[in-house]
Parts: sequence; structure tokens; C-alpha cells
Amino acid sequence: MEADGFQYRCLYAYDKERDEDIELKPDDILTVDKASLLSLGIREGDEQHPEQIGWILGYNERTRQRGDFPGTYVQYVGPVKMTTPPSHPRSQRPLPPAPRPEPHHSQPVASPEDLTGQFAPPDTAPPLLIKLVEAIEKTGLDCKTLYRTATSSTPDSPPVPTLSLSSESLESDMGQWDADALSAAVVRYLQELPSPVIPVAVYAELLAAVQRGAEPTPAEGRGPVRDILEGPSLPLHHRLTLQYLLCHLERVVQHSESNGLDPHTIGQIFGPLLIRGSGTQHGRSETDTEFFALVLERLLLERVWEQEPVPPALPPKPAKAKSASTPVVNGNDISLSDAEWYWGDISREEVNDKMRDTPDGTFLVRDASSKVKGEYTLTLRKGGNNKLIKIFHRAGKYGFSEPLTFNSVVDLINHYRHESLAQYNAKLDSRLLFPISKYQQEQLVKEDSVEAVGEQLKVYHEQYQEKSREYDVLYEEYTRTSQELQMKRTAIEAFNETIKIFEEQCETQERFSRDTIEKLRREGNDKEIQRIQSNSEKLKSRVTEIHESKKKLEQDLKKQALDNREIDKKMNSLKPDLMQLRKLRDQYLVWLTQKGARQRRINEWLGIRNETEDFYSLVDEEEEQAHQDERTWYVGDIKRSHAEELLRGKLDGTFLIRESQTQKGSLACSVVVDGEVKHCVIYKTATGYGFAEPYNLYSSLRNLVLHYRHTSLVQHNDSLNVTLAYPVLAQQPR
Repeated sequence: MEADGFQYRCLYAYDKERDEDIELKPDDILTVDKASLLSLGIREGDEQHPEQIGWILGYNERTRQRGDFPGTYVQYVGPVKMTTPPSHPRSQRPLPPAPRPEPHHSQPVASPEDLTGQFAPPDTAPPLLIKLVEAIEKTGLDCKTLYRTATSSTPDSPPVPTLSLSSESLESDMGQWDADALSAAVVRYLQELPSPVIPVAVYAELLAAVQRGAEPTPAEGRGPVRDILEGPSLPLHHRLTLQYLLCHLERVVQHSESNGLDPHTIGQIFGPLLIRGSGTQHGRSETDTEFFALVLERLLLERVWEQEPVPPALPPKPAKAKSASTPVVNGNDISLSDAEWYWGDISREEVNDKMRDTPDGTFLVRDASSKVKGEYTLTLRKGGNNKLIKIFHRAGKYGFSEPLTFNSVVDLINHYRHESLAQYNAKLDSRLLFPISKYQQEQLVKEDSVEAVGEQLKVYHEQYQEKSREYDVLYEEYTRTSQELQMKRTAIEAFNETIKIFEEQCETQERFSRDTIEKLRREGNDKEIQRIQSNSEKLKSRVTEIHESKKKLEQDLKKQALDNREIDKKMNSLKPDLMQLRKLRDQYLVWLTQKGARQRRINEWLGIRNETEDFYSLVDEEEEQAHQDERTWYVGDIKRSHAEELLRGKLDGTFLIRESQTQKGSLACSVVVDGEVKHCVIYKTATGYGFAEPYNLYSSLRNLVLHYRHTSLVQHNDSLNVTLAYPVLAQQPR
């Protein structure tokens, strides 16, 4: 027994999260029973907008599995007749493949019908358009009049071929057309489409995006024009056709030196063909034409067809039941303004500053830059980068995407502190782990006793050492493989030169041996002919061997380069953790120094047993007294040349601190390194003194000096491998 149903085409890969889900791959065809949709309260017509339905129960024609799939991952194809689902559990009897929909036209048509009637996924474009484009790319990309004769009105213009979608002789006819006729046929085809490839429905959005002049953001690789054309406003068949055409036009542009078609010229020709606006073609203004050209040029520059489509938001599923004893962080009785992770109206730059060098899972929420009431932005640290996620608000509900299901922003954040954001976006497989608290920015050390702080310092120091060892192993491997890669690249260059020499020899031998063999053949000297031919074959064989060796080396190089990139990724993923642990360790060291903890006790927490194990060496009281006295190293407002005179001839590590002559409000440290005087800026910020972020955290210059008495400045500058060992005005060691 047959029943009415609908077919959907999968756009993105989806890995099942629950037993009731089904896995998806791009171009999978999914069949859904109409009655099951209507039973959920879905109205007639809503099936064409699966992203608004949420999770849908359907059948995957490829895997023959039935289960739930996200509506945001599929595109509506059309109605279909399907077998009625069985009444027993669906997992025991998969449905048979659904038959194809009945064709809408049984008679040939003389002009192009709408794109939805010309092809069906998994095809990527109308067959007629594909044949025309393939014919052009086969013969005419270098043609100097390509795509220009169709738009001219001169009497000498070639006649545009009559197009027929049902013509069986079309392919053979194309073989007789030149590049001008083929490109004219493409132009006419696009002109005669009932609706443009980029529909009128998105005209206003495109106009607003281009007028804003927004460019793609480097972090995300996406622009506003691309976002619009990947949205639900552009039907699937139109999107596929547009991507196919853009890919072709990119290949046309690659031959611009010979055909004269750069991205701007292509935009002027094809912009008005693909976007017709809200008016008629005769009523199109010069401004409209320029706008159409700019949109197409922007799409070509963004290289939309090469970028991996980012899966859209998954519809939220109900949270799994938790035991009653599970604590609720920032519960429902906490207002948004009281939440520690909510920072209100701060800029994106301020957020980037607060998120710098934080581990993955760190997050905060701020007001959206759009200033729309009820909208916010969640910033999440993932993969060493900041990911910006917009929080929408509509009808009293909040969420990352439709349908909005959370009663408040606090509820939403609490949910994703327990559940992975992969529920929203499969590429964001992380929970909200570490809030950046607006209440704890000044309270860097939470423990309240020296012993407790010391024990925590020991933990952070051990974690830092472990991460450092892991990073050092990766760095050593990365350095080794980088050197090997460079050697292989040099070898490939040598192969290229060798191949060039051998091929030139082959050409020379073939050119001169041709006449020689003919002469020897007339003389009947077959033995000499065989010797010449044998030498030629050996030379060609040698060239083949060199080519094969080069090919094998290139394959090895490609594999090793991939491995090297993986090592680099692992190193980059460790860097934020290393920076954070080092920052925490230094903060605890400063706190202990300020509280008067003895250096011997600090060394015990750091695991230092003698003076040579670390730069946190034991010091005697007399030497430390010199650093405690600012008069031994602070010299006030003196010139750089005067500072160099004071330090000339002193031991490495002799230093002074003065007012900066180049950056007013800051200070400068002058120190002897390898017998030379070096200078570096000391910044004074709201968080304290320091040489660079995030280390501007010392409450006074004395604390900074005491810390860098044991800590090398090399962590801030590779050329400053020295500590602040000897104040310039103190008694120098002998």
C-alpha cells in the first residue's frame, strides 16, 4: 500500500549522537511519511522548510535505516509516493527505496523550464548547461571574444543557436559551434530562464550586504554575501547551479591573460544575467548593473565553491535527565546581570584581550554588537581561536538557532555547561568549561594562606613542566621533519634539473640520429643502427626511472608534510595551556614573594634541590637586600646615552630602571647582555607592571625586579637571555 511522502536531500555529514538517530552523508536521499509529519502538527506547506521543523523521523535510502535526522541538515526535494511504514518497531524492517516522483512534463519544451524541472540531485547543474560549459572549457577558454559576442549588438555578431532541452542532436551540433557560438548559447540560456539563478527574493538582502561593504572575516573565512546565498532563501537547485557556474567562471578568469576576462569584467557580464533584481531588464538602472557586477565579483573573490560548507545549527534536543543531587550552577533564580560570565556592553577587542592565551572551553557572554535588545554574543575558545556565537531572542525564548527553546540566557549557558555544543554545531564539540568571571579578575590567587598557595604553586609548576616536556618532544620532532622536508624539496628541484638535461639530450639525439639512421640504412649498416637505437632506448629508460623516483619522492614529501602539519597543530594546541600555566605559576610566585615567603621554601615547592637546577636559585640575605632597595637600581629620568655610560664595562646582568624617553608614562630597563647594553620597555597598566601581556601583573617595580632576579627575560625577547642580577648602584661582585 502506497502513501504520500516527501523527499529531502542531505547537505552535510552528521554522526549520530543517540541510538534513535541515523547517520547522514552529503547527497543522501531521505524519505519522510506525510502522515507522520501532520501528526506532529506540521501544516501543509511547512514540509518545504525542514529547518523550521526540527528533528524529523525518516528513512535513509542509502543506508536503509529509519530514525531521526536534523531538519537543518537537509534540503526539500519534493513529494514522493512511498510504502506505508510498518506498525512493528521500525528498526526490524527497513523500508524499500521510494520510487522517483512522476515527471511534470511529458512533452519536449522549446525554452528552458525552471531549474527545479531541469535536473535533480545528486546532479550538480542542468544537463544542457553542463554540456555547453564542458564544450567551452574544452576548446575556447583562450578565445579573445569569449562571452562578449553574445552581449554585442553589431551586425557581425554570430547567430545565437536555438536551444532545446529535448533535442537529441544537441551534443553533435555543439561539435560544430565555435567558442563565440557556445558562449552566446550560455548567455541566452541564462536570459531565458523563467527565474534568475539568484532569485529576486534575496535581492534586498544582497543590496544591504554590499552597501555595508563588509569583507569576509579572516578567522571564519566567510562573507555576508556568501552567508545570504547559503541561507534558506536560495533554493537548492539554484544554489547548485550557481556553484557550478562560479567554478566555471573561475577557470575562465585563470585564462584572463589571453581572453581578457578578469573578475571585474566577468562580474559586469554575468552579474546582470544571474541577478535580475525586482525590475524588468529594460528598466534596469546603471546602479543596478554595477551592483550585480559587484556581487558576482565578490563571490569569485571569496571562492565560495572551494570552501567546505559549515554545517548549520542542530535543533536542540531535550536535555538528558539528571539526578536530583546534581548541582545547578547559576540556577534559574540568578539573573543575567548577576552571572559571573556576563560582561554586558564590552567591545570585541576587549573580549579578545580577556580570552588571550586561555585554554579551550573558556567562555564569556556580552551584549551583541547589533545593539538589538535581547540579543547577545557567546565567545568560546576552541582550537586556540575565539568562536563567536550569536544568541537570538524571540517571543520570550532564547537559543542559537530556530526553534528557540530556552527561557533565559542563563538557562542556555547552564545547559551547555553540561552538554556539548555539538548539539548546536557538529564542529563545536566542547562544553562551556571555564567562565571568565568579572568578579575574580582582581582575585588572581584564591587560597588565603602561604602554605595553601605554595602547595597550589607546586601543582601548577608540575603541570607546566609536564606540558613543557610534551611540547619539547613535539618541537624536536617538528624540527627534524622540517629539515627532512627541506632536503626532499631540494632533491625534487635537483630531479627537475636532471630530467630537463636528460630530455634535452633525448631531443638532441633524436634530432641528429634521424638523418644518421637514414644514411646508415642506405649503406646497409644495420649493426650501427641497432647501436644508436639501443642508446636512445637506454636514455629514455633512464628518464623514465628518474621520473618514477621523483614521483615516489613527491609522494613521500606529501605524506611527511601532512604529518608535519599534524605535529604543528598539536604544538599550537599546547601553547595556550603552557601560557596559562606559566601565567598562573608566576602569579603565585609574586603572591608568595609579596607575603614574605623565604626563597628556600619556594624552591622546595618548585622541587629545586641545589643552585644549578633552576633559575629560582637560593640567594643570601645580603644580595637580596640590594634588590629590595630601589635606590640601587632606579635612576629616574635620565637619557638613554647616560644609562649606557653607567652600565659600560659592567658584568652581564647589571641593570637599572629609568623613565622611558620614547614612550611617555612607561619605564625602561637597561641591562648588560653579552657585554652590550640592551633596553626594553616596562609597561604600567591597570593590572600592574610588566614587559608584555599577559605578564603585566606586578603591583610594584620592586616586585618586578625581585621576580626577574631569578627569571630570565628571554621569555619576552630571544636576545635578552639574562636575569636582573646586579643593581647598577650596588656593590658589584668581584
